Amino acid sequence: MSVSVTLPALGESVTEGTVTRWLKAEGERVEADEPLLEVSTDKVDTEIPAPASGVLASIKVAEDETVEVGAELAVIDDGSGAPAAEAAPAAEAAPAPAQEAPAQEAPQAAPSTEAEAPAPAPTAEAAAGGGSAEGTDVVLPALGESVTEGTVTRWLKEVGEEVAEDEPLLEVSTDKVDTEIPAPAAGVLLEIVVGEDETAEVGAKLAVIGAKGAAPAAAPAQEAPKQEAPAQEAPKQEAPQQEAPAPAPAPAQPAPAAPAPQAAPATPAPAPAAAQPAEDGAYVTPLVRKLAAENGVDLASVKGTGVGGRIRKQDVVAAAEAAKAAAAAPAPAAAAPAAAKAPALETSPLRGQTVKMTRMRKVIGDNMMKALHSQAQLTSVVEVDITKLMKLRGRAKDAFAAREGVKLSPMPFFVKAAAQALKAHPVINARINEDEGTITYFDSENIGIAVDSEKGLMTPVIKNAGDLNIAGISKATAELAGKVRGNKITPDELSGATFTISNTGSRGALFDTVIVPPNQVAILGIGATVKRPVVINHPDLGETIAVRDMTYLSLSYDHRLVDGADAARYLTAVKAILEAGEFEVDLGL
Repeated sequence: MSVSVTLPALGESVTEGTVTRWLKAEGERVEADEPLLEVSTDKVDTEIPAPASGVLASIKVAEDETVEVGAELAVIDDGSGAPAAEAAPAAEAAPAPAQEAPAQEAPQAAPSTEAEAPAPAPTAEAAAGGGSAEGTDVVLPALGESVTEGTVTRWLKEVGEEVAEDEPLLEVSTDKVDTEIPAPAAGVLLEIVVGEDETAEVGAKLAVIGAKGAAPAAAPAQEAPKQEAPAQEAPKQEAPQQEAPAPAPAPAQPAPAAPAPQAAPATPAPAPAAAQPAEDGAYVTPLVRKLAAENGVDLASVKGTGVGGRIRKQDVVAAAEAAKAAAAAPAPAAAAPAAAKAPALETSPLRGQTVKMTRMRKVIGDNMMKALHSQAQLTSVVEVDITKLMKLRGRAKDAFAAREGVKLSPMPFFVKAAAQALKAHPVINARINEDEGTITYFDSENIGIAVDSEKGLMTPVIKNAGDLNIAGISKATAELAGKVRGNKITPDELSGATFTISNTGSRGALFDTVIVPPNQVAILGIGATVKRPVVINHPDLGETIAVRDMTYLSLSYDHRLVDGADAARYLTAVKAILEAGEFEVDLGL
């Protein structure tokens, strides 16, 4: 039976998508919900999962081709013809090559061997899901209102190992979140019912935990992968048997000589997947991507130790620790002179390379060119003294983090001030409708926050930011930025902005002439906060010089609607709100 893979709806305003990369090739085996391909839209890049298990029979839409929502992308054969489909590419005409195919494609032949010969007990037990062990069942808990199933991405414990209550036992991935499932009781892991890369419904039994000292019932099931090696060797022995049927045992000795050239490629067949970097096709869960981003680990340099070469959480942690150890090793010897020396810069591997522009980079570039060519843009800049604001933040940040669960950065103060000022200056929060010759002044402040990600600059939107307090803005900012960096952002969360803020100062820039996004008339740039001497008017000392926390605010705007005076008035209003620093009520002070 053939199952069609179609392009799903990816957001209210998304009507088409471009296939950027196929993660599987024709003839390869795929599992249900396993990422099959990557699709890019003008809003977001996303992975499309396989709707069923089987063999990828045909690819209908090639890479870099664009199709509408609902279009057929590929066909998966989930019937009994799957093994034949795997052997078909190798069989051209003669029966001999068809029989040699399993020896050359040993890793692919293993599943068919299990299907044809269900004799091995471990395979049968694994297929039946075990269930013979007695103890405390580990079930898949509810992970959200709309989440009905989850995929086991990694078992953190093996059968026979002791576990403590509430100790992380396995990792589960859903279409919403990646999470660790804790052990419901202390004891010994007696049986694993759902293996890695298998999908189970909420409430399904995943494993069994028994009392300490109990004999693991699922021990043979775990040996199944180890026993697959002889099963894979069976086709190798068939070839010599077909060449010389009479001395069947004898070819078993020359077998290594004849299949040796075949065994060499057959054994490394899964190895490229294991050593293959994430950017070249290996599947990486959002949890691992997020962990890598947080620790500054380049996934392309990490070799996965999981099933099928998957990069696991512990691989990223090990890479991060190794990088820290390498960085710390020369530190003691160079500690003294390091303070006076320029930072050591590593030569980028991109130097001297010509590479293909990513789909996301092209979309960003096209949007920026469209914005520059369709608007009359210029920039105004003001200097702001945020000394009072920074002192206020210093007093409140610890209690704020304990109370709200998120860190208190300076960013929410700027968003709050910008949103307040927009209510009094609607010309900054507007859109020009060129075709109708009209202007829309928005009645809500939907503020886009520019976030730097591995795939490029993305702008998630804080809806109705003008109605939120500092805590609400902090939580929304942290949540959206986390989704962008964890590759979980949705198209709807990237659309609908009426005004945008770009914090270029987070990377040390004093200020920038930021580009106004399409369908907006202004964008606010926040520069780096630096301490420097400025002239202030002290109530007792008069004009004097003091060290203050200073920053630049730059407003780029479309001169077709916003005049220089409008821009100056808006910036002055934001400056006044920030310098007054009257956020005590929001901070609970």
